[in-house]
Amino acid sequence: MNTAFSLPLEPSPEGLRNPLLRYVLATRPAFLTITLVGCLLGLATAWSSGVALNAGLAAATLLLALLTHAGVNVLNDYYDHLNGTDAANTGRIFPYTGGSRFIQNGLMTPSQTLSFGLMLFALVIVGGLWLIAKSGMGLLWIGFAGLLIGWAYSAVPLKLNSRGLGEVCVATGFVLIVVGADFVQRGAYITLPWLTGLPYALLTTNILFINQFPDREADALAGKRHWVVRLVPEQAAVMYVLIALAAAAALGAAVIAHVLPAWAWLSLAGMLPSVVAAKRLLKDCRRSSELAPAIKATLLSAHMHAVVLAVILVLGVRN
Repeated sequence: MNTAFSLPLEPSPEGLRNPLLRYVLATRPAFLTITLVGCLLGLATAWSSGVALNAGLAAATLLLALLTHAGVNVLNDYYDHLNGTDAANTGRIFPYTGGSRFIQNGLMTPSQTLSFGLMLFALVIVGGLWLIAKSGMGLLWIGFAGLLIGWAYSAVPLKLNSRGLGEVCVATGFVLIVVGADFVQRGAYITLPWLTGLPYALLTTNILFINQFPDREADALAGKRHWVVRLVPEQAAVMYVLIALAAAAALGAAVIAHVLPAWAWLSLAGMLPSVVAAKRLLKDCRRSSELAPAIKATLLSAHMHAVVLAVILVLGVRN
């Protein structure tokens, strides 16, 4: 491992005795920020259209989106325990790949993990019904699709990521975050949040994609036949590049079509870390222990792009 990029130690029962803190950290809260910026982007599209934002509904939207993402993370840990991939994963780069390690390191039992994940989903359903009553029935379909995708991503019998559909799940799910945040404020569907959210969702998809390289051998043993397993590493690295290029192309198409203002080109700067990550991945796709810097750059790219574009929309910068 490149010593210039030190990584935190894995959790242990001795180092994490507080049970409440265990449940909080089991959700992998550090990675929920990508959902936070997606919600901000959706609020920005509503604001840019002249919609007066409701702070209470915005806060409820953010909370429910974060709880959904947290529930997906927890259930993913449970199902990756069942299929054995996390237990067999000796090539992981913690905390980015290989799961939270809460089950494997004895902080939570599998049954506790499953119950916690289902409880988080139950809270989302209850809160979502309240939010639907406030914003309109159109939100029902967004919420239903989001929960279904989050569950089906890793849960039996669908296991969509194991069938090569994980990237589609992530791209769709994160576009829906932007669309949902916009809908709660607007109360209607329009094209803007879909097209605005697509580049962000594709960059977020690359977070999943690059994280699968260190997990490749364990996932293959567990029967998780995602594309990083199906392709040779060099081909999979090219697929990362293609997803990043698709994100840039989606942004460009939205600007050229005047869906987004010309100043939105500036959000391409947020994609620059993906260039750094792509170069590293193309070089070290067979040496996954060297990929921590590329993973960090991929995370940074998705966050930076969404934040820059949201600021542009909020400031009302026009052609």
